Amino acid sequence: MTQSDVELVVLAQAGDAAALGVLLARHEAGMRAVALSVLGYGPDAEDAVQDTMVVALRRIGEVRDPNAVGSWLRAIVRNTSRTALRKPRAVPVAEPEWFTGPAATPTPEEALDRSSMRDWVWHSIGQLSEPDRLVTLLRYFSDASSYEQIAAVCGVPVGTVRSRLNHARRALAGGLRTAATTAHTDVAAANDARWREGRDVIATAMAGDFERVVRESWWPNAEMIVPGGPRGGRDMAINGMNRDLTAGVRQRLRNVAASGDVLIWETDLISPPDDPEHCPPAALWLQVLREGRVRQLTLFHPVPALV
Repeated sequence: MTQSDVELVVLAQAGDAAALGVLLARHEAGMRAVALSVLGYGPDAEDAVQDTMVVALRRIGEVRDPNAVGSWLRAIVRNTSRTALRKPRAVPVAEPEWFTGPAATPTPEEALDRSSMRDWVWHSIGQLSEPDRLVTLLRYFSDASSYEQIAAVCGVPVGTVRSRLNHARRALAGGLRTAATTAHTDVAAANDARWREGRDVIATAMAGDFERVVRESWWPNAEMIVPGGPRGGRDMAINGMNRDLTAGVRQRLRNVAASGDVLIWETDLISPPDDPEHCPPAALWLQVLREGRVRQLTLFHPVPALV
């Protein structure tokens, strides 16, 4: 017996990745028609459809009227397609009214975190190649989410970013279409550990002992990259942190995104009161690991998305 949209939405909101896959497959033709009507034939239209599938992974918990889930998906595609035309935002979102729920309703991130869908998402991201996983984390889980900023962080052309994201989105969307209900490893404990580690490192750095952290957790031949700037090793990282501390700059951990051997920290940079423009407002630490130790750090200052 074919399940209704309402039944599939309820199951998807409870964390059933297979149900969400059926739902997206059912409405894919309608989503593609909307993208083509706005963008015409070409890769941008396919990007918009694939983007919508990834957005749905994170935001299915916000659907208030399961009967209207098709309209909800098409609204995301329409807004994503319009965004592609004018490019004022970094990450596609649907019309605000679709995402406004009662105050007591958990946020999409909270809903995702409480369900097995979270584990499916992170398991699937973990199956991507390192280059695809890296751009996926930047695109959907960081402030450096525009193609241009991802290209700067990764040191590759924008076209390569687009290609890698297309491949990653297709893998995630394809996985949803064929999703099984097999349970995946709970990632909550690993995520909590990453947050604790990040807080500990930043606290140690702010206490003036960043050198010890680097010596213990970085490989001796680890590389540090500043896009558009210098390259160096562990000494460059230590000296840079010490200069900031001497100038009165402080950092506060704001976000952690990790999958496999790719780890992202986002921090708020707090300039000294007597020099409020001393540094950019934020930093992104993109760390590539080997056997749990840092083998490469890219330090980037994201440009906030336009509102």
